[in-house]
Amino acid sequence: MDRPGSDTVFAGSIPELYDSHLVPLIFEPYAADLAGRVAALGPSRVLETAAGTGAVTRALARVLPAPAELLATDLNQPMLDRAAAVGTERPVRWQQADAMRLPFGDAGFDVVACQFGVMFFPDKVRAFAEARRVLRRGGALVFNVWDRIEENEFADVVTAALAGLFPADPPRFMARTPHGYFDRDAIARDLGDAGFAAAPRFETVAARSRAPSARVPAVAYCQGTPLRNEIEARSGAGLAEATSACAAAIAERFGEGPVDGKIQAHIVIVQR
Repeated sequence: MDRPGSDTVFAGSIPELYDSHLVPLIFEPYAADLAGRVAALGPSRVLETAAGTGAVTRALARVLPAPAELLATDLNQPMLDRAAAVGTERPVRWQQADAMRLPFGDAGFDVVACQFGVMFFPDKVRAFAEARRVLRRGGALVFNVWDRIEENEFADVVTAALAGLFPADPPRFMARTPHGYFDRDAIARDLGDAGFAAAPRFETVAARSRAPSARVPAVAYCQGTPLRNEIEARSGAGLAEATSACAAAIAERFGEGPVDGKIQAHIVIVQR
């Protein structure tokens, strides 16, 4: 049974584990990529939505020109608290905000950036329309989304292992949400429905996800994402057993030592 209501709950120990395990595992390569694309646009004012624990924020803080203003927002205050605690190399304004109801005036930003966040928006067209509203004419929305789960090996193995552990009610968070919004035609259609007249530009980028052991990605996915909420809501195997089962499945496929798996995402840029 799907539990989409838990898909956006990043609380408890999730923010810390997300930042310590998942960010270096899968987010950092794409954070550097996205920040570089934003900086190349020469913005003076950047809004980041769904900033999470600040992977892209930190990358942007390193590459944006000194006068540029950076405002980072997220729906989940615990995630922003973690991001602020880790800190950045330059001043950043942190603010809790819903991407579907941005508390900012019209046409105030040169770029709206979002790393792996749009998949979580319940109403994607509304979130895109809000991004368009706060962009200046000629500004750009720059974001990325994960490709299908089959192109992201650790997530795919974890999902299959949990399906074996909970056959009557397999946790489907990873396939449903992080890897559930990969269709380019659907994304382009949603952007058009949100008011973007220009055609979006897509680029598919593959990278590698590396960890010193199979247990690191197992903990990252099972305990550092809302997948944890689905596991803990089920009877039978507990969180520790589920994590161990996923670690065993990853080790069986990728080896007992350091592990290396494919990850793949779409980068999308659309102009206002």
